[in-house]
Amino acid sequence: MTGEAFEGADNEIRRLVAVYDAVGTLRGELAYVLRARIGSAHCALCDITHGVIRERADWQTQRAALGVPVDTFHRDDQPSEVRELTGGVAPVVVAQTLRTAAVLLDRHAIERCNGSPARLSEAIRAEAARLELRWPGAPGP
Repeated sequence: MTGEAFEGADNEIRRLVAVYDAVGTLRGELAYVLRARIGSAHCALCDITHGVIRERADWQTQRAALGVPVDTFHRDDQPSEVRELTGGVAPVVVAQTLRTAAVLLDRHAIERCNGSPARLSEAIRAEAARLELRWPGAPGP
């Protein structure tokens, strides 16, 4: 999946939405952990952002450095506009601007981050730049 370039003042990123390839219920979370341990489930985004029990500290640092809210969802609880944009495919990272949204990273791009929060942050920034999206406080076009 690729996004389109945006022009004008409407290209400032307001938030990022990350969708895990997992179900967000307690039962779904436990099932994912068990299936991941035996190798029958895998979510590259989960690997980047979470350890065995909780969110990784290095991801928390990278997320804060992005300078915009990063809202995370699961396949079953993602916003309908994100589901429509992505066709329900997960994991995925989407940038939302004032007027529109664009897929920044799909499953393959997230996999290429090899479990690294720093690489995920770099990939998000690189794709946002390629799509000519601005970060809050950055000079305009």
